[in-house]
Amino acid sequence: MSFILQIESSSEICSVALSQNGATLFVVEDIQPNSHSEKITILIKQCLDNAGINFSQLDAVAVSDGPGSYTSLRVGVSVAKGICYAKDIPLIAIDSLLILACGIDINHVAVDDLIIPMIDARRMEVYTSIFRHDYSQYQDTGAIIIENDPFSSLVSGNQKIHICGNGAAKYYNHHKSDAIIMHHSVTSSSFMSLSSFKYYKEQQFVDVAYYTPNYFKAPYITKSNKKLF
Repeated sequence: MSFILQIESSSEICSVALSQNGATLFVVEDIQPNSHSEKITILIKQCLDNAGINFSQLDAVAVSDGPGSYTSLRVGVSVAKGICYAKDIPLIAIDSLLILACGIDINHVAVDDLIIPMIDARRMEVYTSIFRHDYSQYQDTGAIIIENDPFSSLVSGNQKIHICGNGAAKYYNHHKSDAIIMHHSVTSSSFMSLSSFKYYKEQQFVDVAYYTPNYFKAPYITKSNKKLF
């Protein structure tokens, strides 16, 4: 028996789920953009209350590792660390792109097909990684420009590309074809359940004290033109 609290905060959606042995029990989400700092603790309480579970019954906390929104990732990780510290339980970090990929039902993916989740990184750039039909990684995470189709060489014969994430629509609109299948555009903490349980069983934990999410890029901060004096 393992109860794992799952926090997905890589995008504008704040999502919290509770899983048991790889199955999602409850999920609560807030779609109001950039409200993580205000809503995340409320969502966690709602999720645990719905399940009739208290913090002392948790076996671990899983959090999205990035890439994604710098501020949102920081909020999610900070809250996850606080719970792990207080209850002396392990912290699990799961790649945000793997989380997206796991939102695609494996029964809809042929053995030779590829899964390509994409997170919007402004303009014509996305963060992406490529996964095989069983969610094993085929190509490492990177930031790529999608204006000239970077994935066309991957498709041959009846092979399909399954895309998802908030950057996938941008790619699909420019390179639509019969070989490309568009799935969900938003992520969810419910997609984390199988991975979090697998990591828990294998004791793939991160150091609560020193762990920081994979921002992949430094935050985009503009310099103010206002004069203080």
